[in-house]
Amino acid sequence: MAAGKRRTAREMAVQMLYQGDLGGSAAPQIFASFDLSEYLAQEAAREKRPRAARAAADVEADRADYARRKHRVDEAFEYAQALVIGTLEHREEIDGLIRGQADNWRLERMPAVDRNILRLAVYEMLFETDIPKLVVVDEAIELAKKFGSEQSGRFVNGLLDGLLKQHTFPGSLT
Repeated sequence: MAAGKRRTAREMAVQMLYQGDLGGSAAPQIFASFDLSEYLAQEAAREKRPRAARAAADVEADRADYARRKHRVDEAFEYAQALVIGTLEHREEIDGLIRGQADNWRLERMPAVDRNILRLAVYEMLFETDIPKLVVVDEAIELAKKFGSEQSGRFVNGLLDGLLKQHTFPGSLT
């Protein structure tokens, strides 16, 4: 899967894990309630200039762009579902690793966004062996900067870096 699709899948997975964590929903309910059309609209809004500023010729290009984007998002959603299922299935093991590394932080007291970004990253470090561990850490930091607080990027970086130094994970580091 291409890097852009993986990033999109990670963004979706974090949103779904967050929803499940706060709402206590099981994976099927999380997946059923995740609105792909809303995700597409938000993504398009971030990348496009205002509708009034576009020429009529752009309408056809917009349609083709939407079709490409929808295909990419559909593929990313499938991968996101696999990430969520894997993270939830291994949550006890993942949470144990996070707890062991989080000096002076109880997992339950961590911001929910940070907690779920960490869960996803640790899942990937343990079970997605084709992805270099440093890529997983970099992606988690970017997710933390995008969805978390001002301090989230540093917190996620510090905890994952500590895990990499304390544990051996399958697959390559770089």
